[in-house]
Amino acid sequence: MTVYLVGAGPGDPELLTLRGAALLRGADVVIHDRLIAHELLTWAPPGAEVIDVGKTPGLPRRQHDINELLVAHGKTGRQVVRLKGGDPFVFGRGGEEALALRAAGVEYQVVPGVSAAFAAPAAAGIPVTHRGMSTSVTVVTGHTGDPSAPGGVNWDALGRAGGTLVVLMGMGERATIAAELVGSGRLGTTPVAVVYWGTTDRQRVVRTTLDSLANVDFPAPSTIVIGPVAALDV
Repeated sequence: MTVYLVGAGPGDPELLTLRGAALLRGADVVIHDRLIAHELLTWAPPGAEVIDVGKTPGLPRRQHDINELLVAHGKTGRQVVRLKGGDPFVFGRGGEEALALRAAGVEYQVVPGVSAAFAAPAAAGIPVTHRGMSTSVTVVTGHTGDPSAPGGVNWDALGRAGGTLVVLMGMGERATIAAELVGSGRLGTTPVAVVYWGTTDRQRVVRTTLDSLANVDFPAPSTIVIGPVAALDV
């Protein structure tokens, strides 16, 4: 059988793809993240083994351990669904899991999902591109650190690039992110929208500016949209 790396979508269970839903309904094992819509787990067949591998703050789970778990279950001959929030390959570490499965000789398929990077702004009435306002969009992790490290975020370049910036996993570093962007050229008055639990019935939206972003105190999962389009409400 095959391990399926399935994108669970941005939060609303109805945004799971038809392919993902079909695989989930036929799963023998479901290995899921913490922030998926947990209603999806009821779609698995009775008797399916359901395993929570969510990286809970204070109770870290190493990615290496998750990879080993996928390989072990993938070798049992059962249908394994790895249910990942959003899209598996957009800051979901799906690439690492796919490489681990390949190295172990375990067959796998990637089932794309709807990423919160685009769905959360859309649900809040914010088009990430809009004629006359933004013809580009950049999606970036909010984990700040050494920008010269492999895969590091060059905030200076992002500050000068213009267009729409969508930041995932950035609330913990929002003050630093705002300061970096303003310091590299973006105006402090640049519109910002923060979308909490986008696409779900828990969704909340705050519109602010880079100068005031630090005052917004939403927890995860929140999506930060930076640029002129963040002022739109279509």
